[in-house]
Amino acid sequence: MTFGLAFLAAFVIAAGLAPFAGLRADRTKERSPAAAQNERITALDGAAIYVLFIAVAITVVRIGEPLSWHYLVGFLLIPPTALKVWTTGSRFAQYYGGSATFRQAGPPPLFLRFVVAPVLLASTVVVFATGLELWAFGLAFGGGWRTAHALSAVVLILSAAAHVIGHGRRSAAAAVEEASGPTHAAITPRSIVVGSLLLGLALALASLLYVSPFPSVSFGG
Repeated sequence: MTFGLAFLAAFVIAAGLAPFAGLRADRTKERSPAAAQNERITALDGAAIYVLFIAVAITVVRIGEPLSWHYLVGFLLIPPTALKVWTTGSRFAQYYGGSATFRQAGPPPLFLRFVVAPVLLASTVVVFATGLELWAFGLAFGGGWRTAHALSAVVLILSAAAHVIGHGRRSAAAAVEEASGPTHAAITPRSIVVGSLLLGLALALASLLYVSPFPSVSFGG
């Protein structure tokens, strides 16, 4: 329960600090269609992931009871998280590949690019990998997987909070712009994000077909 409450507090505090410490909200120079669409997908997807992270924290607070909810939200998070890795990775590759479109938009601060982002990516991969292993096999291969899951989750929380503080204000502006703007195409940033959430929902529902051997009481400590 303490871990879950700390998780919730970190994300609430990070969101509160974002307007004061975030990147500039003025995005007027980033007007190329490709860069703008990439940012809008990333921002809207990030907002969805933020809400799901809060949901994960709530399941951790109540981890002794409905561990199945922890699994469900975890599966729901997989496609949106993969989408965010793709959009940010694509932007990174385009920028350092010399794309004038993405170079004109400018990069995030060095600390966010070369410290926060790699740590966030690595911890995310470890959290999902260990979580899936525990869901599939329980403690059949020892408690090391549980320890790795818990420790990587701590790193994920801290790096994600730093990410929210650093990008929150600018991302919020892009997300609101996309959510409130008109749609003129069959495939839009919001439809892509909704599609990732629907895929996550399908994964979550499919996971109900398998009864995890992981013991609820041992997770809560």
